[in-house]
Amino acid sequence: MDKKVLINRIFEEGRKKGLKDMEVFIQESNDFKLRVFKSEVDELNISKEEGLSFRCIYDGKIGYSYTEKLDETSIDMLINEAVENASAVDSEDVEEIFAGSKSYTEVDSFNTKLENLNVKDGIEFAKSLEKEALELDKRVISVPHCIFNKQSMHTILVNTKGLNLEDKSNIAYSYVNVMVKENDDVKTSSKYIISNDFSKFDYKVLAKQVVEEAVSMLGAESVKSDTYPVILRNDVAADILGAFSPIFSAENVQKNLSLLKGKLNKKIASEIITIVDNPFMKGGIASCSFDNEGVATKYKKVVDRGVLTTYLHNIKTAKKDGVQSTGNGFKPSFKSPVSISPTNMYIENGDKSLDEMIRSVKRGILIIDVKGLHSGLNTVSGDFSLAASGYEIVDGRINRPVNQITIAGNFYDLLNNVLEIGNDLKFALPMNGFIGSPSLKIKELSVAGM
Repeated sequence: MDKKVLINRIFEEGRKKGLKDMEVFIQESNDFKLRVFKSEVDELNISKEEGLSFRCIYDGKIGYSYTEKLDETSIDMLINEAVENASAVDSEDVEEIFAGSKSYTEVDSFNTKLENLNVKDGIEFAKSLEKEALELDKRVISVPHCIFNKQSMHTILVNTKGLNLEDKSNIAYSYVNVMVKENDDVKTSSKYIISNDFSKFDYKVLAKQVVEEAVSMLGAESVKSDTYPVILRNDVAADILGAFSPIFSAENVQKNLSLLKGKLNKKIASEIITIVDNPFMKGGIASCSFDNEGVATKYKKVVDRGVLTTYLHNIKTAKKDGVQSTGNGFKPSFKSPVSISPTNMYIENGDKSLDEMIRSVKRGILIIDVKGLHSGLNTVSGDFSLAASGYEIVDGRINRPVNQITIAGNFYDLLNNVLEIGNDLKFALPMNGFIGSPSLKIKELSVAGM
């Protein structure tokens, strides 16, 4: 059934039942994911998902419903379930169906060349990546994971207040994990690339990076437990920032789930730290001109030279705080209610190369990998304790590989103890937004080892 016809029919039936403010959100995603193992396609999934969510205001409350069946047989169910849900709401929070922003910044997040990339091209890339990794060094004994994934997303947002928005985006990523062995010592390493420009996918570069890092960790041992100056490499810093990004959500602040409550316009980090939420970033995986409530997105400095300048808001939290939405009202899928998420959020680049940062450390640790981001940290208190690996730094040089250590501290303290920022901004694989960071030199962290 034509989507515009379906939307109009839903609104017509809703009006017959006394509804005035209504919204339809349609999301269509296409995905192919493949895994190569021992030169063969070990896994290949091609999927298409399409769904529709309906929101309405009933008796002053907002009701939700959704369906994966986009035809007229779903109309009555959508309306009735949304009304029932609205009737069951006991929250005093004020929500609304948004009429639209005055203007929207045009964002192009759809690459036609990537969309035309076929499964065969993805398979060829993944096979070449695995083969290159295996041949680079005789100590490479296995490539347990060699993955290529391409995704596209099409969303339509229409409401009875005249809002009519549409967006298309696509991305691809490749992830590779290798295992190396020397005598009885076995080490692994992982690398990835993510972009909507397939011309940036160089399997030789990716294979070289992952193999060299895995080999460099052979012979790694622990260090003496102590407090050390620490450099968090860009990918590690991005992962940690991503894990703690919920502290910037106004919803979490209002629910007392963030220690940033009451900290607006106050210093919360080193003055060299600026954290940006940039929905217009060229090549940004989360770039968009509007959020899932139809609010125009905007560039903002969440932290400006160490000072917290704003929380991330959707319409509901903004009304509660008496401010305007920041355009961060998103939902993971059409099945989910609107929550809050950053777009492309990152710590701005500094002026130091990673080598320069290493040379400035007399005795410390460079962290290149952490484990336990979902279990080893507390976003409310800011405390973290993470298994880690990296390199010992002695007199400004990499001395030896280090593993079987745990780094522990507090995220709020970490932000205040950043001494230097690298010029090597890198983004983590997208989860809650697209989060990035340059390498960070930290004054000190507790390192538990031997």
